[in-house]
Amino acid sequence: MRHRVKTKSFHRPKEQREALFVNLAIALIENGRIETTLPKAKALRPFIEKLITLAKKETVAARRLLNARLRNNTKAATKLFKEIAPLYKERNGGYTRIYKLDKRRRGDDTQMAIIELVDYPFED
Repeated sequence: MRHRVKTKSFHRPKEQREALFVNLAIALIENGRIETTLPKAKALRPFIEKLITLAKKETVAARRLLNARLRNNTKAATKLFKEIAPLYKERNGGYTRIYKLDKRRRGDDTQMAIIELVDYPFED
């Protein structure tokens, strides 16, 4: 039974699952928008929103904690503090948006989705 199990395992051990979310979060921070599977996008949303909320605090402790959660990727942490967090100073949550795509992945027919940062200035 799945009582009290809140997270999807994605058929990976805990360390690999955490590394997956860190890598997806770094890609989302660097690009503002990524294309992934729908279950991964839904699982990534709370992870990235907690990081953005932490970055809004602008304290040394928050910076160190964020750097640790992003596995010492200082480039992504700096961008999160200097560019992304100021965009959401007045917003209390809901920093990401998920779009379901009509296309499905060819290999396993998985539903694809785009997860993006709300109000992010894209260079399209």
